[in-house]
Amino acid sequence: MNILFSSTKEKPKFWFPLLQKLLPGDRFFAWPEINGGDIDVALVATHQPGTFANLRKLKLIQSLWMGVENIVGDTDLPRGVPVARLIDPGMVAAMGETVIAYVLDWHRHFYCYRSFQHQRTWKRRRQYLASDRSVGILGLGELGGTIAASLRGMGFNVAGWSRRPKQLEGVHCSTDLDEVLARSDAVVCLLPLTAQTRGILNKDRLQKIRRDGCLINVARGGHVVIADLLAALDSKHLAHAYLDVFEPEPLPADSALWTHPGITLTPHIAALSEPRTSVGKIAENIERVRRGEAPFNTVDFAAGY
Repeated sequence: MNILFSSTKEKPKFWFPLLQKLLPGDRFFAWPEINGGDIDVALVATHQPGTFANLRKLKLIQSLWMGVENIVGDTDLPRGVPVARLIDPGMVAAMGETVIAYVLDWHRHFYCYRSFQHQRTWKRRRQYLASDRSVGILGLGELGGTIAASLRGMGFNVAGWSRRPKQLEGVHCSTDLDEVLARSDAVVCLLPLTAQTRGILNKDRLQKIRRDGCLINVARGGHVVIADLLAALDSKHLAHAYLDVFEPEPLPADSALWTHPGITLTPHIAALSEPRTSVGKIAENIERVRRGEAPFNTVDFAAGY
């Protein structure tokens, strides 16, 4: 097979050697080298404009990320070609580590103690048990389910919201978003970005989170109405927010988010694609297509992810 790599963020030099070991009989090309358009598989993540324009023999579009909104929104996307999300074990582990670090930072008041250190103030906050806290997880896919299990193992109460009914051991699962928010002290957003989820965390929804709670957004910047979040922080309804994703990215230097005392931000690093743990999943999908089988983790275009 002829395999094309197209990404403005990922570098083929980190992926090709590992992929070639698993797929020694295949040929690899990096955009804009497209072998005359005779490409069977496209590996993409924030792909170059025009990547799909002349690829008429495609059998698979494999995302190098979990998020696929840039792919499904491409007007050149060829019809009938399956698009597969990447469920990378390394990324799942990294996302869990990040979310748990943020939950504990809020739960143990470390965000406060950093401020107290800066002020040279010796002050203690009330200590809570994990069982005193409820964490709401928006999105109960591979990431959400794994994180929910980890938090439950630490003693937190966990609720989860999903579009379709789910059942997870020890987790209060619901398709009623407002109900999940109302029972949550901390809310973790892991949702795909679609027309239905854009702006989903707005003024009314943020006010439903329990007072002195926190918001953790490691999904996409478009899920949160930033003006409404700042208002919730300034009014002290929310104690803190942890933001890893933004619109636009990179975050402009003049953004108020950089210096807001109620926000901890990171530059979209909650879970990076890890070639060492993900190439096996990619090769597996390519082999399935080679055998005429359906690839794993394909996008539901009606749902948008």
